Formats: sequence, structure tokens, C-alpha cells
Amino acid sequence: MRQLHAFVPHAHWLLRAALVSVFFFHGIGKFMDLAGTAEMMGGMPMAILAAVMETGGGALILFGGFGNDLLTRIGGLLIAPVMAGAIAMVHWGQWSFAPSETHPMGGMEFQVTLLLLALYFVVVGNEAPEVAEDPSPAHETSNG
Repeated sequence: MRQLHAFVPHAHWLLRAALVSVFFFHGIGKFMDLAGTAEMMGGMPMAILAAVMETGGGALILFGGFGNDLLTRIGGLLIAPVMAGAIAMVHWGQWSFAPSETHPMGGMEFQVTLLLLALYFVVVGNEAPEVAEDPSPAHETSNG
């Protein structure tokens, strides 16, 4: 497992790539069909706000990864309320992401995952995780 320790400081890019790709896709999609988004969300101001928060939050998570902790945290703060709103207004009451008669847009499984990823970046920012010592027998020392 020691071979993987070299990658630990860069592993945050896996989480960033997952979150950014989803929010770029959804945010840009909202911009491309603002009228349809406004109809679904109850008005143009909400549609524009959601599109800006999704696209902007994703961009800040991405660009913050190049060293700006504040950008990363603000990106997470933009994404979290969007996901909380989606869960509360559309997906609440069904866990599975699969559409059903009562939840044609699917349940909240995916949205909760995205919310938790956003909150991770709010809390952790760009702080690199500590790499624990390798507990293998090769690293133990003898006292006698």
C-alpha cells in the first residue's frame, strides 16, 4: 500500500472531477434552456440563480484545486443549497435514484451524495490529508 501514498495529496482531484463534471453539465444545460428551466423551477430568477450556482460552484471547486482554498470552500457553499433544495422540493421521500410513479425524477440517492461531496469541500477545502505511517512489520523497530 505504500506505493499509493504518493498519490494521496492528489486524490482530491477524483472528488473534484466527479462533482465538477455533474455541475458543469447541469448548470450549462440550464443556461441552454432557461425557458424550460424557468417553467420547471417556477420562474426565471430561480432558473438563472440555479444555473449560476451550479456552473459557478463547479468552476470554483475546479479552479480552487490549483491552490486557492477559499475558492474551493465557496464552490462547495454554492452547490450545497442547490442540492438541499433539489432534495427537499423534488426527490424527498424516495431513496433510490430510479424514477417511480410517485417520483418521476427519481429519488434522492444521487443528490445526497452530491450534497455530501459539496459539504466535504466546504469543511476540508484544500487541506491535504495526512498520510499515516505504514503499519507493516517491515516498519516496526525492535527495542532489544
